[in-house]
Amino acid sequence: MAEKKSNEISRRNLLKGAVGLGAVAAAAPLALNLAAPSDAYAAQKPLPKKWDEAIDVVVIGSGFAGLAAAAEAAGAGSQVVILEKMPIYGGNSIINGGIYASSDDEYHLRKKLGLGDDSIDRHVKDTIKGGDKYNNPELVKIFVKGATDALNWMIDEGGCQLRQTVTRAGGHSAYRTHNTVQGVGRGYTDPLKKIALSRGAKLRLNTEVTWIWREDTDGPVLGIEIKERGKKKNIQIKKGLVLATGGFSRNIKMRQDFNPSIVPQINCTNHPGATGEVIRFAQAIGADALQMAFIQLYPFAEPETGILDTPAVYPCNGVGYGLVYISKHGKRFVNELERRDVCSYAQINLGERPTYSIFNEEMILKMGGDKKEVEAGIARGRFVRADTLQELGGKLGIDAAQMVKTIAQHDQYLADGKDPDFGKPITKDMISLKKGPFYGIGQWPAVHHTMGGLRIDANARVIDIWGKAIPKLHAAGEVTGGIHGSNRLGSNAIPDCIVFGRIAGTNAAKA
Repeated sequence: MAEKKSNEISRRNLLKGAVGLGAVAAAAPLALNLAAPSDAYAAQKPLPKKWDEAIDVVVIGSGFAGLAAAAEAAGAGSQVVILEKMPIYGGNSIINGGIYASSDDEYHLRKKLGLGDDSIDRHVKDTIKGGDKYNNPELVKIFVKGATDALNWMIDEGGCQLRQTVTRAGGHSAYRTHNTVQGVGRGYTDPLKKIALSRGAKLRLNTEVTWIWREDTDGPVLGIEIKERGKKKNIQIKKGLVLATGGFSRNIKMRQDFNPSIVPQINCTNHPGATGEVIRFAQAIGADALQMAFIQLYPFAEPETGILDTPAVYPCNGVGYGLVYISKHGKRFVNELERRDVCSYAQINLGERPTYSIFNEEMILKMGGDKKEVEAGIARGRFVRADTLQELGGKLGIDAAQMVKTIAQHDQYLADGKDPDFGKPITKDMISLKKGPFYGIGQWPAVHHTMGGLRIDANARVIDIWGKAIPKLHAAGEVTGGIHGSNRLGSNAIPDCIVFGRIAGTNAAKA
């Protein structure tokens, strides 16, 4: 018995951070730190002797997932503080393309517009197929089932306004993608922020989390270390901590550690704060991570800078209505309704940058755009307009004669109801490009979404490397992994973030 007790004590000290140092008699208890000795976060860390603050629920990150979590935790009566390291709220969410996949909405837009059938089961199957079956089916079913309720919640309580259109994004078998009148993620983050703050949550900007405190591998999260106005403080977590910090697309070293093919020269659509350090902090206290090598490129980013602005969403929204992708040689190169990874690598394999999306005026309203957006895009040089396809090809600097032939052939495929070149599913809602004015926009892949991250369960609890839930620790959104599999279908990110954000906030308030 004595020998067994001695072994247990030794293991406990080892996992507290005294790896290889024999630090069993430290002046103060050491925090758990499982980071490898060569890791940047590997230093021994004594647990705080006192706390500067004590808060019921702390949410790290102020994007879709964080705001949804804060709203639900505050709605349950908890004291809630949202911490955001950047000087403005919203993270990637506020600059997101604003497209939201849901099989229905309270206006029943898809049905009213005569865009065919859809169902939760169909959406689940599309998502799992799009992720090459690496997805956790239980988690997929949860976010898909909760997508419509979350959308209606933002409309009813937050004042979210939808465009009266529904589009079909690549990899989806139905028209289920919604957008807001703003045409960007702010159309959802503003309503979520309104709900969260109206329920009593507080938002603190310029506040960086620098550590998560946990004493051992059995106990709960105790608190966090933050840096605010240049000073470090420690906050005690009374009920729960929610990690909603997004992915690591801007951390080139971290990208390279897991997927060397995502070379530094590839542009990125993300904001500068998407650096993934909180994933590392969570791993240091025992959290499991999975599928970190699955990193998605957005095929239609601005070719030179990699930004995802409003015009860059048109190539995604327009494919269900007949928009065509064209190479510099004036030829199609992919099934336009393919998923994002297929479209991205089809472009890269061409070896010539950029490619283009071609559409006409009739498609604009159908795809959820409006004339003011297009005029603004023309003024900025993002959209190019012409009265004829020949003229458009000349303005874009591509083989105009070949493009005219390609478009005529595509129009015939729409009339015939089949695409023998690339097998694109043809629908009655696709519009031919026989009538102008015509528009073109340049596009090229950029790093967009990291599908891997922290392992969670159906209650958005973070799971440790031994398969157990870490007490008081929850996560939602892009910081998590296992939901989208190897490839995230466009417009699935927002419902994933918001549905699991709501679950995380609700459960964190119960702890």
